[in-house]
Amino acid sequence: MNRVQVEIVGLSSSPSVGGAYALLLREVFGQRRLPIIIGQFEAQAIAIELDNAKPARPLTHDLLKSFADNLGATVVEVFIDDLRDNTFYCKIVLDISSIQNSIDSRPSDAIALALRASAPIYVSEKVMELASFVPSENDKQDIFMHTNDDKIESASEKETKTASLQDQLREALEKEDYERAAKLRDEISKLKGQGN
Repeated sequence: MNRVQVEIVGLSSSPSVGGAYALLLREVFGQRRLPIIIGQFEAQAIAIELDNAKPARPLTHDLLKSFADNLGATVVEVFIDDLRDNTFYCKIVLDISSIQNSIDSRPSDAIALALRASAPIYVSEKVMELASFVPSENDKQDIFMHTNDDKIESASEKETKTASLQDQLREALEKEDYERAAKLRDEISKLKGQGN
């Protein structure tokens, strides 16, 4: 199966989904970006690791990493392998005594664990074709920021809005709501045509 290695560009609050965050991934050897809407707690777990912050007590993902280490398992990789009904599906690949096993996971949890294990993150080409976008010239700067006090803030509302609209467009197409999809497509085109 064709797959693409990705890295985290950053996190930002998602204006269209209350209490949710947009996790933005970028292909390592290309320009496409993949937005994934995640919950507040998962976003915080990812941001803490990105900021190299050390909580007083282990978080759930720290516990999972310790669990794997104590059982002699290595997190080999995280693989986002499918997108169905606007939901991303992911696997965590573990190596235990030279035997590889994969475990189903939400992408947000798998990525939080991958960060702690320094494991690569991959996305299937099929998922990239369905859900990624190429940013306009005005959006190519990676300007997401993380603060050290566990709060997540964004310096690019435009890129976050584009990612959120891409997500809504994908959902409208899956529901065969072509009128809404056309409006969303036009809004995305208009947004990409605007300067900063």
